[in-house]
Amino acid sequence: MDQIRLISDGAPQKFNLSEYLDRGDKSLLPTLQPGATVFVPRQQEEIKVGRNTVYVMGEVSRNGAFENSDKATFMDILANAGGPTRYAETKNITILRADGSVERFDLHAFTEGLSKTRPPKMHSGDAIFVPEKTDQNEKSWLKITPSRAVRIIGEVVRPGRYEWSDEMNLLDLLSHVGGPTMKGDTAHLRVVSTDAAGRSRVLTFDLEGFLLKGGDTKDLPKIVAGSTIVVPALPDDPRDNKAQWLLQPAKDSIYIMGQVNAPGRYAFNDSMGFLDLLGAANGPSASADLYNVRVNHRNGKRVQVTTLNLARYFETGDDSLLPKIRAGDTIFFPDRTPDWRQETKEATVRVLGAVGKPGRYRFDDSLTLLDLLAQAGGPTTNAWTERVTVVNLSCCKDQARVFNLEKFVRKPDFSLLPVVRAGDTVYVPDKTQSTLAEVRQGITDVIRVISLYSLLDALGQGN
Repeated sequence: MDQIRLISDGAPQKFNLSEYLDRGDKSLLPTLQPGATVFVPRQQEEIKVGRNTVYVMGEVSRNGAFENSDKATFMDILANAGGPTRYAETKNITILRADGSVERFDLHAFTEGLSKTRPPKMHSGDAIFVPEKTDQNEKSWLKITPSRAVRIIGEVVRPGRYEWSDEMNLLDLLSHVGGPTMKGDTAHLRVVSTDAAGRSRVLTFDLEGFLLKGGDTKDLPKIVAGSTIVVPALPDDPRDNKAQWLLQPAKDSIYIMGQVNAPGRYAFNDSMGFLDLLGAANGPSASADLYNVRVNHRNGKRVQVTTLNLARYFETGDDSLLPKIRAGDTIFFPDRTPDWRQETKEATVRVLGAVGKPGRYRFDDSLTLLDLLAQAGGPTTNAWTERVTVVNLSCCKDQARVFNLEKFVRKPDFSLLPVVRAGDTVYVPDKTQSTLAEVRQGITDVIRVISLYSLLDALGQGN
């Protein structure tokens, strides 16, 4: 109707019947002379343009140019085009203005009541473009612009580049990609985003703790289009990943050394404890000293060492004996037979003399002299058990006490046992050092001298 052509009095001209019907201005009517020719073209044969035209393109039922009026709204025009198809991406409808500006409208959020933004007002010459919905099976990822996509990489079932909408959160995205794999380290999930200045910002989030302890979804990290989510992998067996352990940050690691079956560098989070780490290291070895396990705490303002009697814990089951472990600590299991030079004199007791295994021994207040002698193999057959000597070291002066072990065995009285402390010396003399033995040795020497003189005298008389 707006492309009617006529020839009157040999002069060709165009007539816009739509404009005349809209305005009612008789001056728009052409003058017809006898013999004039009027041609009304079919709509399909003409590109429809005009002052009151709007255009609808993309995933709608009927694409094309439509007549517009001042009272027509965005919804009227979209409905007149048959509405979006089932392939339409209604979250990102684009309005191309006649002046060259571009405006976007989320029809899905508007229809769901998630957005208070009203539909845009349409003017003649504007165009509505409804894009195609992205097919997840589509191999070409270029259909999603960076301003609409997020990237998720690492230990997830289906890593890749996915379309994003602001009403989604981190849990929605992880569910969509199939969730973390069995090797995913969800305690150290990282979100990489870009600020307004173009600088990258990295946020570490403990998703495992959030799922175990619960929490508000507002505590989830903010995800926006253009972000990258990284789910790191848990380390493999430390005996088999010598080339991969650099992937594990030191601040998230625990070091287990000494007499354990699998010493190494282990991943750690706050939901784990001492026994979890000991189990990961396959437990202590047969030669481990469970009475003097040492834990070096390195994550505080100052270095602190805790000594653990693990044997007592297994006897009592008292969890309060177990130290609090944090990432960065070191656990050391010493050998039960260490180099004697590693032990200070103040921490050991020396056993000398006529015993089965003289040497230096560890000692604490729960032990007695009898325990110490038993550890040293007990007195030998030549031991002078009536004169066992204990040399005590004190702050003021050293003192020695003599203990009659033979008398104690005949008539036990534990109140008579001398007190032994770390740093003392226990000496068990030999019987050859007793007075009676010395007398016997003196008599033997006299007899030998007399016998020698008698022999010499007899030899002299014979001559």
